[in-house]
Amino acid sequence: MTEKILLGHGSGGKMTHQLIQEVFLSHFDNDILSVQSDAAIFPHTSNNHLAMTTDSYVVNPISFPGGDIGKLAVCGTVNDLAVSGARPLYLAASFIIEEGFPVADLITVVESMSNEAQKAGVSIVAGDTKVVNRGMCDKLFITTTGFGDLTADRHHIASGRHIHPGDVILINGPIADHGMAVLSAREGLDNNGAIQSDCTSLNHLIQTVLEAGINIRFMRDATRGGLATVMAEVARSATVGIELSEAAIPMQEPTRGLCELLGYDPLFVANEGKVVMIVDGHQKEPVLNIMQNHPDGRHTTIIGEVTHDHPGMVVLNTSIGGRRILDMLSGEQLPRIC
Repeated sequence: MTEKILLGHGSGGKMTHQLIQEVFLSHFDNDILSVQSDAAIFPHTSNNHLAMTTDSYVVNPISFPGGDIGKLAVCGTVNDLAVSGARPLYLAASFIIEEGFPVADLITVVESMSNEAQKAGVSIVAGDTKVVNRGMCDKLFITTTGFGDLTADRHHIASGRHIHPGDVILINGPIADHGMAVLSAREGLDNNGAIQSDCTSLNHLIQTVLEAGINIRFMRDATRGGLATVMAEVARSATVGIELSEAAIPMQEPTRGLCELLGYDPLFVANEGKVVMIVDGHQKEPVLNIMQNHPDGRHTTIIGEVTHDHPGMVVLNTSIGGRRILDMLSGEQLPRIC
């Protein structure tokens, strides 16, 4: 552990996990927190559980192609609940605003939050506002906390403890759009609108799959650290091997081109509207059909499978016929993207 906090500690990769393990879990550890899922899950009644999650948003710039910090704050928290198998219900929102921030810009952000909350079917029911001196924060920081209900039969989804060899891995569309859209806006790169953030609430898509009776073993939204980091986390926590097909992983050509031009690995670039879903392999055709017929899952593809081989490791079968081991993001690839 380094003596001082670095940007890499917020990347969602190895340094983030080290910070969580050595600082936060060592002091806060309890049975609920130790699961380390996207939402804390605890009993409410004999048949239902509650899910709770919280997240802070510090994106720079606060507006980008396809969204802004307000939309991002709602989507991110709704999705953390949804991928845990919960039905999102309520949000609380906290604002830290830099002195001098234009009121018109704040209204735009709040309207964006309101619109996305209505789309997701959640209510913003509580909040807090603080104003700090100029230079004490970068324009606007938002923290959202979400609550949802979870039936007992879906409690396992957040932990992934039911993952088995033979399960298939799906993603609901192309990767890396969010991170590269934010980078384009930050650096003033003109891509003529070809790269848009995928920022969206996924709870309606996920609920459709759950209500169809699909046996979902595990879900996670591939945000910080990207697809590769999520897969590495799953392989380690469930002690299974994962095989991915590079050719099957969807990506838009403008995004691929910008990643190649700037030297970014798209497998580690953040997404804000992508769910990685592991389901019973016997149900791969039904789940594909369900997701591809939903507006948020039209480009769903099967990208890999869970295997007995190489437990704890993720192997990518590359497009040129090679094999590559994928690990968690090391260091900081793209700062301030969520």
